[in-house]
Amino acid sequence: MKPAPFDYERPASVEAATQMLAQAQNARILAGGQTLGPMLNLRLAQPSLLVDITRIPDLVRVEERAGTVTLGACVTHAAIEDRRIGDFTQGLLPRVARGIAYRAVRNRGTLGGSIAHADPAADWLTCFMALGAAVLIQGEHGVREAAIGDFVRGALACDLRLGELITGIRLPRLSPDARWGYAKICRKEGEFAEAIGVYISDPQRNFERLVAGAAGGPPLILAPPPAASLPEADAGQMTRLLRDAGYVADAYGMQIHAAAMLRAVREAATVAQAAR
Repeated sequence: MKPAPFDYERPASVEAATQMLAQAQNARILAGGQTLGPMLNLRLAQPSLLVDITRIPDLVRVEERAGTVTLGACVTHAAIEDRRIGDFTQGLLPRVARGIAYRAVRNRGTLGGSIAHADPAADWLTCFMALGAAVLIQGEHGVREAAIGDFVRGALACDLRLGELITGIRLPRLSPDARWGYAKICRKEGEFAEAIGVYISDPQRNFERLVAGAAGGPPLILAPPPAASLPEADAGQMTRLLRDAGYVADAYGMQIHAAAMLRAVREAATVAQAAR
């Protein structure tokens, strides 16, 4: 298997990259290449130009502010797993990172690439939706910011326009007393998720969110049960919440998604995140 012929450029700045993307007839961005590489070899993607953004310093930056942290689009899963980036989510991001595929994939795969691909089974997509992240985007005509729920339009579809690229993901800091639960169901370790559940409760910020991922489209935000009732939550309650959020599936699909939700809320209810 060999890709179709293409030109290759490695710009040194975001501005140069966006100019290349805007001027080419059929350009694709190369970051980690964990999805694009196989697509090229199978000729499912046949770009005229590959724009390699891995050597742009701005895309591996970490910007810390009082209530938020911005991670550059080319930060890798492994960098988060190894805690080379300070943890500001009480252990949630490293937990999610170490469950993504295999170490070889995590060494190369990037946050921005995962979000831009918008695979419904992607771990970061569900995690960032639960956190209430914002996607930072730059093109020839300037910079814009989009809530991740608005950026992801559907399965493998996102609001990335001609000549634009993701430059970073802005995430809130979780308070010290915040609690979270994360559950992922797949047939074996390293495979794509069949169901993902993430629950976050941050009373200091008056923030609570329950999200179902790997549901065939963008992650679904569910109406979370009252915090006091979390220890008594059951699969029937999770199934009702999934249906209320518009999730439609056969009995198996509903069961595994309800199980993921239930595991997430129970973990948050029983485990103090400060001990992680």
